[in-house]
Amino acid sequence: MNTPTSELWSIAPARNTAHRVSAFDGSRISNDLDARGCAVIKGFVSLEECEALARLYVRDDIFRSRVVMARHGFGRGEYKYFSYPLPGIITELRTSIYPRLVPIANRWNEAMGIAVHYPEKLADFIKRCHEAGQLRPTSLLLQYEPGDYNCLHQDLYGEHIFPIQITILLSEPGRDFTGGEFVLTEQRPRMQSRPEVVSLRQGDAVAFAVHHRPVQGTRGVYRVNLRHGVSRIRSGCRQTVGIIFHDAM
Repeated sequence: MNTPTSELWSIAPARNTAHRVSAFDGSRISNDLDARGCAVIKGFVSLEECEALARLYVRDDIFRSRVVMARHGFGRGEYKYFSYPLPGIITELRTSIYPRLVPIANRWNEAMGIAVHYPEKLADFIKRCHEAGQLRPTSLLLQYEPGDYNCLHQDLYGEHIFPIQITILLSEPGRDFTGGEFVLTEQRPRMQSRPEVVSLRQGDAVAFAVHHRPVQGTRGVYRVNLRHGVSRIRSGCRQTVGIIFHDAM
C-alpha cells in the first residue's frame, strides 16, 4: 500500500534534533574536514529513518525532476531532486546541521581569501540564494543498481555555494548491495591527485567539501580542488540522500 502523500511531508525523525546535534562531534569533524576534506558521522540517521527515506523514491509527485545519469554523461544510475516543501526529516537535517558547519565554512573562506561570510541560520542563507535567482531545492535521493556508478563531479548550482555538503547511506553494504564505495579526489597544484575512499554503513553520513578547501603549505595556505563520486555497483541496490545547503538556478 502506498503511503498517502500528506504523510510523506511529516515524516518525523526517530531521534529529536537535540539528540542528533549532541551526537555531532564538531571538533573531530572539523579536524577531519581540515585534514582530508571529508568526515564520517556514524549513525547520523536511524534505520527507521533510512527506510522511510528510501520508500520516498517511488513517489514522483514529491520531486521536481528525475535525472538519468547516462543521458548526460554523468555515469549510470538515477536521482531525483525534491520539490518544496521538503519532507520534514530533510528540513530537520538541513536546519539542524547547517549551523554546526558554518564556523568551518567561514574559517575556510577566510583562510582562502574568499570574501563570503555565511549567516548562522540556514533560512538567511536560503534567502540570499533566492534573491540571486537560485530558487530550486537541491536535496536529492539517488539510486544505483548493478553496473551503475557516479562520475567524479562537483555540485555547483549558481553563484552562492555552501562549501560543505552531506551524503547519507540508506542501504546496508554487503546485505543490500556490493561495490558502490564513496570516492573523493583532491587535486593539489603541481601534484598528482589524491584519492580518498570512504567506508559507510547504513545510517552513516559523510560531510565533505563541495569545491575547494584550504591546505597549509610551506609558503602559506593554498586551495585544493575536490570532486566526489561513487564506484561501480557490483550487485543489489544502493540508495543515498544528498543534503546540499545551497539552492539551484
